Amino acid sequence: MSAEATIMKADFPGKVLDVMVHEGDSITAGQPVILLEVMKMENELLAPASGVVEKISVEKNNSVGAGDPLLTIR
Repeated sequence: MSAEATIMKADFPGKVLDVMVHEGDSITAGQPVILLEVMKMENELLAPASGVVEKISVEKNNSVGAGDPLLTIR
């Protein structure tokens, strides 16, 4: 039985400045995982749940739109 996946999505369009985790990393809810530039301001995006990073859907310097998947946690 596998745990249900949590897909973290971008709330706003922006540019990925840094991805602070790697696939396979164990993370805790509230941990900074992605640095996103939105309207010239840097925003640390925090993990919405604890678990293991299953998939990272973005890379540094990618542009993302609101609702785009950023990473999957299981």
